[in-house]
Amino acid sequence: MIPDPTFASPSSTADSVSYAGSAAAAETTPLLSVEAVQKYLNRSRASVYRYANTDPEVLNPPYDQAKLNPEVRRDKDAPLEFRPQEVRRFAEEVLGLHPTIQVQPPEETLTHDLMRQMLQELRAIRELLERQGK
Repeated sequence: MIPDPTFASPSSTADSVSYAGSAAAAETTPLLSVEAVQKYLNRSRASVYRYANTDPEVLNPPYDQAKLNPEVRRDKDAPLEFRPQEVRRFAEEVLGLHPTIQVQPPEETLTHDLMRQMLQELRAIRELLERQGK
């Protein structure tokens, strides 16, 4: 079982990373994009792609401990995504860094608020239709 990073502010100079031992949290942890990995490792986008375990001939190459292993993809055009635990492992074991990785929920925007209101209206309409149908 791979320990999960606790959510703290990102810093490439942090002395250590704290962990919570919850396997359920690993299943719900959002995946990191190449841009997020670039930020946490303090490396260029090209470096992240160089570190990534990819092969133009194989969609999902076998695990390589010396590389940054992305999540399994179903399509070769799907973007690379990484588990925070894998980024931490790669940073510590291969690069010798000790970053603290922070996974934040997306910021609330006007679009989120409008979508939430639309959902409430749709639920009210459904409830009304279900009452009329009985």
